[in-house]
Amino acid sequence: MEAAKYSIFGSDYVGVFATVTDDFLFAGSGLTGNVKEMMAKTLEVRRIEFKVSGTDLIGLFARANSNGILVSGMAESHEIEALKKDGLDLKVGVLDSDLNAVGNNILANDKMAIINPDYSEHEEKLIEDVLDVEVIKASIDGFKTVGANNILTNKGLVLNNKATAKEKKDWEDMTGFESIMTTANTGAYAIGLAAVANSKAVVVGNTTTGYELARIVEALE
Repeated sequence: MEAAKYSIFGSDYVGVFATVTDDFLFAGSGLTGNVKEMMAKTLEVRRIEFKVSGTDLIGLFARANSNGILVSGMAESHEIEALKKDGLDLKVGVLDSDLNAVGNNILANDKMAIINPDYSEHEEKLIEDVLDVEVIKASIDGFKTVGANNILTNKGLVLNNKATAKEKKDWEDMTGFESIMTTANTGAYAIGLAAVANSKAVVVGNTTTGYELARIVEALE
């Protein structure tokens, strides 16, 4: 698995700025060309550029898999329409919720979505419909922001270091993957915000140590 370390706008939380599938990188249109080109090349995907509420925080306000993309209700209508007109064979859904940081609150691959337990039944159904996967409510050591604090791809699972032994086993049973626990960006628990990963590669924040990166790569391979 290829891996790269990078910073975006001086931030090592690269996952704030993009969400990725095995085919597409969804990134803020305001990111520099070098950043977007590097990420798309490393992850071996086509890049799709847009904004949410005028910002480049796509990883914070969107979550995608190979079936669809969910975007925060904070997105403006013209931003959603521009995304729909991009020629993607994906369902585009708007999740109008108080939990508007969609990327923080949803963790997904092509088989399942693990979501913040505070999402309503209606919101859960929308997530299920757009991503076309089984939806499971879960948290880790009180962290309900499962997307911000963990990494899930079609090939692996990385859990943050706050997971208990029982939670680790429960998540492994849920996903079918053996997990590895770690931090990123030199001790941060927000490993989901510190990384952009798919089945082929991972991009992490520049301050992620070699030990942290090795554990992330091992889990995702």
